[in-house]
Amino acid sequence: MRSFHWPGRSPVYGRRGMCATAHPLASLAAVETLRAGGNAVDAAVTACAVLCVVEPAMTGIGGDCFAMIARPGAPLFGLSGCGRSPAAARPEWFAERGIAAIEVTSPHAVNIPGSIDGWARVLADHGTISLDRALTPAIGYAENGFPVAPRVALDWMRGRAKLERQAGARQHYLRAGKVPVAGQMHSLPALGRTLRAIAEDGPKAFYEGRIAEDMVATLKDLGGLHTLEDFAAQGSTHGATYVEPISVAYRGVELCELPPSNQGIVALLLLRMLDRLGPVPAGPASAERYHLLIECARLAYAVRDAYVSDPDTATVPVEELARGVLSDAYVDGLVARVDPRRRTPDLGPVPHPTGSDTTYLTVVDERGMAVSFINSLFADFGSGIVAPHSGVVLNNRGIGFSLDAAHPNAIGPRKRPMHTLVPAIAMREGKPWLSFGVMGGAFQPTGHVFVLTSLVDYGLDAQEALDLPRVFFEGGETVIEESLPQDVATRLSEMGHTLRVRDLPWGGGQIVMIDHARDVLVGASDARKDGCALGY
Repeated sequence: MRSFHWPGRSPVYGRRGMCATAHPLASLAAVETLRAGGNAVDAAVTACAVLCVVEPAMTGIGGDCFAMIARPGAPLFGLSGCGRSPAAARPEWFAERGIAAIEVTSPHAVNIPGSIDGWARVLADHGTISLDRALTPAIGYAENGFPVAPRVALDWMRGRAKLERQAGARQHYLRAGKVPVAGQMHSLPALGRTLRAIAEDGPKAFYEGRIAEDMVATLKDLGGLHTLEDFAAQGSTHGATYVEPISVAYRGVELCELPPSNQGIVALLLLRMLDRLGPVPAGPASAERYHLLIECARLAYAVRDAYVSDPDTATVPVEELARGVLSDAYVDGLVARVDPRRRTPDLGPVPHPTGSDTTYLTVVDERGMAVSFINSLFADFGSGIVAPHSGVVLNNRGIGFSLDAAHPNAIGPRKRPMHTLVPAIAMREGKPWLSFGVMGGAFQPTGHVFVLTSLVDYGLDAQEALDLPRVFFEGGETVIEESLPQDVATRLSEMGHTLRVRDLPWGGGQIVMIDHARDVLVGASDARKDGCALGY
């Protein structure tokens, strides 16, 4: 339990329903949906739609969504609402034009958005309310305006240069060339009209007709390869799909993640490596703990970068990849390279296996359904490209592709990139125990492991686990938050880490814990964002 002498947050307790999101208006929308009789899927889609309006730098309907859903007495399953590249996107096309990399603000970074199809699919199959009803709160905020929250204002300001580049972005997200400040009202009437059209006519209104025409025309004017046929295919043959989660056991808990093309396997591999290293270091915020986490993560991410790709085109099938990289022999080979006392500059190549910014939310309802849900544009304001008539901010998820034709994750026709979005659920004794996620692009799998082990190994409560200072690696540097104690930073330097303080903290995070023994729900929301946990 935290000391009440110091500022901080307490876990939130409830009995019948609980949610945690990155914005109070989204949390309120989720709880209101639950109290009106909706289930966790209804509340998650409703809250996500609100976030796409009131937290525009982090998420939007021009992005992708993923979910993991647990229902009492039924198998756990995942939803992939991942957009695909245009049919004309081939490595050869880029090579012929001397394009060596896909830039963040390029039209080539824009994949066909997958969110709207994903929302509609999961709501129709597992929700109890209509898409029209789920979008109603978001439409109200878009049309009538919303007060800009403090962290949202900061993210908006940091995205100003990107927004200034393109006419549609300036039109909808700047006012007289200025970014809105905290407490200022902002409305998005064009986005409201787009949401209203989707509410009335379903996903077809987004993937076909005037809204799709607006997005395609905007991208083509900038040199994009997108066509109306690409958008129509995303809304039909290449739409959202259900996937089977992959998992590993860790000290009485089973961590469940989405399979490739998502990076969830990184969290599983990292967790297995830490488990094989034996007893945990003393102290949840000790230099020794951070050191092992970073060294193992460097290897786990190298495996990701080498082998994770679209399962439709992968040279190593998902089952074989998971079986190979999570095997005892493979994990032991990686762990042998980790020096628990000092950073190893070169950890070596990873063996072949045999055998940005986003928003996250979670909801658990009184029937025991748990939804772990994530929606993203990737970088702040995605590509920074906004379709002028529809007001849709377009993602830049395509920067996750390689332009090397020989790479497993090479760009290709209507292909899914290696995806950083990873919602998670942890099981205990065969029942959902934790529905959680940690935002922050590539950091997400490390965040999952850091939070889970803080709970399992160190006995922290859900809010304490989110509040701990975070570290991660970027290139040869270990990037830390300002809150990391100075003695810990000094010790990490002595262990060979080159430290850099990050200008903003590592992502955010939300948790809903299901306490089956006491029949209560426990919510926690990361203070790195504006959001909150709400329960009743």
